[in-house]
Amino acid sequence: MLDIRQIRENPGLVKTRLAARGSEWPALVDELLALDTARRAAETERQHLQAERNRISKEIGIGRKNGLDTSAQEAEVRGIGERIEQTGREADAADEKQRALLLDLPNLPHEACPAGAGAEDNPVIREWGAKPEFGFTPRDHTLLGQSLGLFDFEAGAKISGSAFAVYRGQGARLERALINFLLDLHTTKHGYVEISPPLLVRPECLVGTGQLPKFGDQVYHSATDDLYLIPTAEVPVTNLHREEILKSAQLPVRYAAYTPCFRREAGSAGLGTRGLIRMHQFDKVELVKITTPETSMDELESLTADAEAVLQKLGLHYRVIELCTGDLGFGSAKTYDIEVWAPGQGAYLEVSSCSNFGDFQARRMNLRHKDEEGKNRFCHTLNGSGTALARLFVALVESCQQDDGSILIPEALRPWFGAEKIAAAQA
Repeated sequence: MLDIRQIRENPGLVKTRLAARGSEWPALVDELLALDTARRAAETERQHLQAERNRISKEIGIGRKNGLDTSAQEAEVRGIGERIEQTGREADAADEKQRALLLDLPNLPHEACPAGAGAEDNPVIREWGAKPEFGFTPRDHTLLGQSLGLFDFEAGAKISGSAFAVYRGQGARLERALINFLLDLHTTKHGYVEISPPLLVRPECLVGTGQLPKFGDQVYHSATDDLYLIPTAEVPVTNLHREEILKSAQLPVRYAAYTPCFRREAGSAGLGTRGLIRMHQFDKVELVKITTPETSMDELESLTADAEAVLQKLGLHYRVIELCTGDLGFGSAKTYDIEVWAPGQGAYLEVSSCSNFGDFQARRMNLRHKDEEGKNRFCHTLNGSGTALARLFVALVESCQQDDGSILIPEALRPWFGAEKIAAAQA
């Protein structure tokens, strides 16, 4: 959530930064400022009326002691009370509308973000490794999975509907191996603390990280309990410290969490894509950081490097792009996307989005820290996939396929998988 004081004191800057995201946002700033003016005017009027009522009430008390008729003053006090109630309702309504509008406004892009209208304007920052070369036409993961019995889309559709899959045999084993490999890498080498959070969260948690109210159609909701299935571990893990004031010695906080993730993907282009690329349920290892404003950009660079290390150890070719202002996620101030090459697709697949949210999420969840001067300041929050499993699975089996249809397991993963290759389906 943006700081209303910043908007009030420097609306021109806020409009300019939001305009970099899209032309529709600056007009909402004017609407917000109008609401803020109305709210403050109503609050001022309420305080004036309360002071006036207190003054007259004191006069009534003195008059009664002196045996004077105070009926006119008492009627005036009742009238002021009614005006206070009306003004209070107006102030509360303006405050509620203002907060709702603040929750709908996206974060300001960081001043260092490249300008652009959409994904086509995202610059490639760096690449690692080379695309694998084959002496045969590489198969896509759906053909490999079918021949090796790695997963079953028909079974997934039978029990849950489209865009669900059942992992089988060595496919389930590979998914589990990847999860353990990622968790062990980030917790033993990169300094993250492992978290295993609930998969159902209260609505205020989604408000805190920015999924609600804007993206309510993307999440699964249990109306009976008013609980939501998590779209990513970012939600429960970042909210571990909501409504807290952390000590400087606690920062930076670094958490790694494996969870299944659930997304409706309502209206998303490509939902019907064959295979595992876009699913309603998928596994992910998420990295979350909570830090100070002074260190958050350095922490973003190290977070991105931690996610990149996964692909480097697996020997998978990838590239890092920086999202331009027009392609940034709703809550992000600065984002790097990591895209791994999938030869069966002939395309790069996003497996991690590493973002610095500044104090945008912290304001929504009232997450603060006490600085060296003893002042309470909002923290900066960051997160990134370390990585998303379905697309990593796709890239791995397509990149490591052999001419006989087997999958050569990367050496770094073998201790977790327990074999050198996937050669035949197992029941």
